Amino acid sequence: MQLRQPRPLRPLISLVPLIDVMLILLVFFMVTSTFLDLDMFPTVGGNDLQTSRSEATDQVNLTPVLLRLNSNGRVTTQGRSYDVNELGEILALRLSEVPATEILLLPSPAASLQSLIDVMDRVTQVGAQNLRVIRLEARQ
Repeated sequence: MQLRQPRPLRPLISLVPLIDVMLILLVFFMVTSTFLDLDMFPTVGGNDLQTSRSEATDQVNLTPVLLRLNSNGRVTTQGRSYDVNELGEILALRLSEVPATEILLLPSPAASLQSLIDVMDRVTQVGAQNLRVIRLEARQ
């Protein structure tokens, strides 16, 4: 005679389908996410500016130059910070090698309008014809 009732067996919850679903979600979000890595733009380094004219046109061939305008009015490109006059000298050298170079200007939200205009004036004074001002949209 049994006085105790047998316990019902609890169903086992397998974690394998959960791991599969998580892996699929991970891949989905990695593929559909956007990145704000501004180094994805091909830019011109300091060594590229010092190469000869024929090598520069062969290697660079219309590679855009990315300029970041900081809040203090200085311009950063390839990790180096320049004031407006130094920037003009570097761009004049670059434009003498490849006149159709595209200049991408990314101002900081904290940069003053006057410093943005100063940089734009300097870029046009050295002969740049392809200048774009890039504005990043704020995430909400």
